Amino acid sequence: MANASDMGFAPPVTVALTGASGAQYGLRLIDCLVASGHEVWVMISKAAHLVISTETDDSLPAQPQRLTEALVERSGARAGQIRCFAREDWMAPVASGSGAPSSMVICPCSTGTLSAVATGASNNLIERAADVVLKERRQLIVVPRETPFSAIHLEHMLALTRMGAVVLPAAPGFYHRPESIDDMIDFIVARILNQLGIEHTLMPRWGDPS
Repeated sequence: MANASDMGFAPPVTVALTGASGAQYGLRLIDCLVASGHEVWVMISKAAHLVISTETDDSLPAQPQRLTEALVERSGARAGQIRCFAREDWMAPVASGSGAPSSMVICPCSTGTLSAVATGASNNLIERAADVVLKERRQLIVVPRETPFSAIHLEHMLALTRMGAVVLPAAPGFYHRPESIDDMIDFIVARILNQLGIEHTLMPRWGDPS
């Protein structure tokens, strides 16, 4: 199989959407990664599909090939730029350190997924992929969307931080004077792209006169 560079894409980034509120963050992140030229490997949990249909006007199919087609149409991706994997596709490259990309973002990250990843549960492909990223000392970004946080949530976030993950709560700021919900979504997505080292124009950096 041709790799990302052979197909003219920047290195792949894994994006997983789980069952927390804030599906818009994950979908917008996929759009931005596509626009930046990266290959995007996507996993969407069963609960996340429910959240997407509740919070957005999108109704995405669960079957990986149909989901790929829907995301390609939605984002304007090129052929082969998006790959989607099923919940228990243990032969997917993200399930092994020899095949997984160097970066993974769980956005939004439910507190159940947070717990599973922090304790190495690996009950499904999303959790296994995150476990792989941690064991290989690669980049894991988790975007929890919950309030308030319990001691259990905070302990799991601390555990993941100590393992080298970045915990980036979906808590948009207001100093950029957002004028729409899209502006607030872009605030968080911009922070994720900053962590990934990907250039963007979603919002100016602090202190940038432009």
